[in-house]
Amino acid sequence: MKNRRFLLVHPEISRTKYNFAGVIDNEPLELEYIYTLLKEKGYEPDIWDGQVEKIPLYEKLKSFMPSYVYVCGRTRQENFMKEYCYKAKKICGSMTIIGGLHAQLNYRRFFKNYIDYVVTTFDISRITDAAEGNIAGKDGICFKKEGLWTVRAAKPYEIKNLPAPDRTYFYKHMDRYRYLELLPCAHVRTAYCCPYRCLFCSRNKQNCGKYTVRNIEDVVNEIEGIRCENIYITDDDFLFDEKRILKFIHLIKEKNIHKKYVCYGRADFIVSHPKIMKQLKEIGFYYVLTGLEAVDDSYLENYSKLSDMECNTRAVKLMNEIGINIMGMFIVDLDFEPSDFRKMYRWIVKNNLRHTAISIFTPEMSSELIKQYRERLVTRDPAAWDYLHVVARPGKMSVKQYYFHYHVLLALLFIRGWRDGIYDFLDYGFYIKSILKNMFRFGG
Repeated sequence: MKNRRFLLVHPEISRTKYNFAGVIDNEPLELEYIYTLLKEKGYEPDIWDGQVEKIPLYEKLKSFMPSYVYVCGRTRQENFMKEYCYKAKKICGSMTIIGGLHAQLNYRRFFKNYIDYVVTTFDISRITDAAEGNIAGKDGICFKKEGLWTVRAAKPYEIKNLPAPDRTYFYKHMDRYRYLELLPCAHVRTAYCCPYRCLFCSRNKQNCGKYTVRNIEDVVNEIEGIRCENIYITDDDFLFDEKRILKFIHLIKEKNIHKKYVCYGRADFIVSHPKIMKQLKEIGFYYVLTGLEAVDDSYLENYSKLSDMECNTRAVKLMNEIGINIMGMFIVDLDFEPSDFRKMYRWIVKNNLRHTAISIFTPEMSSELIKQYRERLVTRDPAAWDYLHVVARPGKMSVKQYYFHYHVLLALLFIRGWRDGIYDFLDYGFYIKSILKNMFRFGG
């Protein structure tokens, strides 16, 4: 008879130091939801998060000897996810189940003989269905039968059906989970999917493309009960429904909750709701992560961003006046010329944007863009899908030249941040040296 031990695994980010681990380390909220369900069902669950654990997974497998192993992760962690399932089979003979954001849209990449099930829905009950062999007629799961894979299409899942997450693991590792200087930082999710349709992003395909939200009263009650002063609202776009946000503000004030918050929000919402942004500042909103994407309207139009540079400029100005840190997220396009990198830096300086995140344009594996860029791919290694590596050939320069200009931009921004005294917890020397070294390394 199988034991009831069930290991829930979140992979390490990478095995190199140049990965920004210790800068942003995310609470494994998905696993905590599953942990809660497994306990209710009489299993003996445990979590191994590669971001924070000090022992390697193979040691955990040998000591815990689980009958079941569930692994989730992002595209860049695909190799680890497969490696872990292989080890779980070899060491423990465990039933292996794959899930998470990457697998939901790219499930066929996990059709391996050492993987038993691939879950393609947010409905976490499919995990216990698989463990109990109760998958007859169930949607959102892929499984093997006589050596052949069967695919059961997913259906939209209502996020309000999730249980309250058991944060035991988070509380044990509060010295590690952070968002920049906000340490510790807990995660709260209030919605699935994104209501917008930006061309470069696949988040709007999650949950079968259906945007679904939790009752805002439940969200505030959860926040009130979390023993942590910093809250990262991980919705793809929290600043969407004006009435819902106003209700959120009202309830936070009514319950006299004093915490700091991080969330995603679009520039067009910010500029069209200055009063709401001021109220969010009053209740503790500290960072708003905003996809500014570009410093040229032509790129914004190509990305189907439904915004423009005037809006971006006004959003940065307004947030600076209000006192909320706006984290401007940008894409360096594969058709950039050297002058475009310099133009982006000048715009950031001119508009006094202190916090930035710069990503290399990356065609998502599950998007229509991957077909468009297939002939330009310079790698098929999923580990390169981390937005720090070039995966498709640039249009106007060599890969090596592109990397050079990208790392020059990063170095200038890091030096500017160091001079401005932000992120004083960072080892600036290490990152600046790494960036300078990568300027002259083919492959980044």
